[in-house]
Amino acid sequence: MFRRYLKVTKPGIIMGNVISVAGGFLLASQGSIDGWLMLTTLVGLSLVVASGCAINNVIDRDIDSRMARTKTRVTVTGEMSVKAALLHATVLGVFGFALLVIFTNWIAVFFAVFGYVIYVGVYSLYMKRRSVYGTFVGSLSGAVPPVVGYCAVTAQFDVGALILLVMFSLWQMPHSYAIAIFRFKDYQAAGIPVLPVAQGIDKAKHHIVLYIAIYALVVMLLTIGGYTGMAFLAVACTTSFWWLLMALRGYRRNIDISGWARQVFAFSVLNITALSIAMAVDYQSAPSQLFVLN
Repeated sequence: MFRRYLKVTKPGIIMGNVISVAGGFLLASQGSIDGWLMLTTLVGLSLVVASGCAINNVIDRDIDSRMARTKTRVTVTGEMSVKAALLHATVLGVFGFALLVIFTNWIAVFFAVFGYVIYVGVYSLYMKRRSVYGTFVGSLSGAVPPVVGYCAVTAQFDVGALILLVMFSLWQMPHSYAIAIFRFKDYQAAGIPVLPVAQGIDKAKHHIVLYIAIYALVVMLLTIGGYTGMAFLAVACTTSFWWLLMALRGYRRNIDISGWARQVFAFSVLNITALSIAMAVDYQSAPSQLFVLN
């Protein structure tokens, strides 16, 4: 019984978000860590993400049934009813947002709500099925967790938070396009207009390279802006430019496109995990802010 309640929340996605929330929180904490605030922020946002994922599974059960990767989801097989999944999502969401409201601040809560609405309302209900720009819209919700972690500490949206938002949004794009390439037949069968399906794999390859190149430049802004040190910069340059070189291999003749896309995807996970850890341990005193919303 417990298994289906866990599976419907997509625990792999939750774990990835926990790492990025912690990275943003520890970057902002600058070594002065409020353990209780960190715990409530991590648990609160994890519950919010779990709620959104459960609702997404309910919304997507028709297209999930046509994809090999998702046809065994509990909302597709009937192992969990729509009513039970929605009730589960509601309980998770109420408790998650309650923790954030009680223990964090209005800016952190705002971004949690923003990410939730974008993911459930705009992306899952509309853009994913109808537009090639669905991936871009979804990337905004995927970039919210580190911002919530950061703002939970600072109680303000400053340049550091903006860099995190842009950085994680850019990262989402090649990560998602790589999945769509090696799962091309699944997305095609489900009629989802992701870029590789809607406009071709060659164009998707161009976009992957472009987004990684921009991302590699943006991550440096954390060091240039004085938020992280040289150790972070070394990790960022090494992993991001290696990711870019890996993406450029996609232009080789006779390359196994599916295998290449899997490598790009796998390294994207390694890259963002390494950067989240690096910014958590190689923080600097926050510089004077010219742009602050509090």
